[in-house]
Amino acid sequence: MADQEQDRLLEHDYDGIQEYDNPMPRWWLWIFYASIAFVPLYYVLPGRLGENGGNVAEYEADVAAHKAELPPAAPEISAEALVALSKNGDAVNAGKAVFVKNCVACHGPDGGGVIGPNLTDNSWINGGAPDRIHYTIVNGVLAKGMPPWGRLLKPEEVDNVAAYVLSLQGTTPTNPKAPEGTVDTTATVVAPSGD
Repeated sequence: MADQEQDRLLEHDYDGIQEYDNPMPRWWLWIFYASIAFVPLYYVLPGRLGENGGNVAEYEADVAAHKAELPPAAPEISAEALVALSKNGDAVNAGKAVFVKNCVACHGPDGGGVIGPNLTDNSWINGGAPDRIHYTIVNGVLAKGMPPWGRLLKPEEVDNVAAYVLSLQGTTPTNPKAPEGTVDTTATVVAPSGD
């Protein structure tokens, strides 16, 4: 008798096709109801249930582990040490080699600026003091497209590039970009005078 109730044909006929009006199996209905009951619990505790913190704690732990794997950024150097380094011909030449390899695409071969700003004038977007120049090289300016070179270069290379940038003050590039930022003569005052 139960089989006759389950195999009941519907009254309508569409293109000669008739369909049965069978109820869903009970096991399917129980799974459906259980999934509905599970939704509020999953909404409150998303991700791995039973673990402390859920997805947010797992994400924060992954970020902390990734930061621990990164090499340390270049250490800070004093303005006086950078000025002294900018007067050292070997350091400036080493900085020029790193500059030519990594910075020419944006700042030009003579520091006159292409996409990046002119490094030979008195106008600075992020400050012209030696320690500010070093800070900008180390941390980059992501909003302007400059990567944080402190994690890509050795600390000595960063120091040498900063010394080379200081040595560019007062030079005349072939095709200088217009000044950007605010005037800061700190770098000009400490730049080597060509001794």
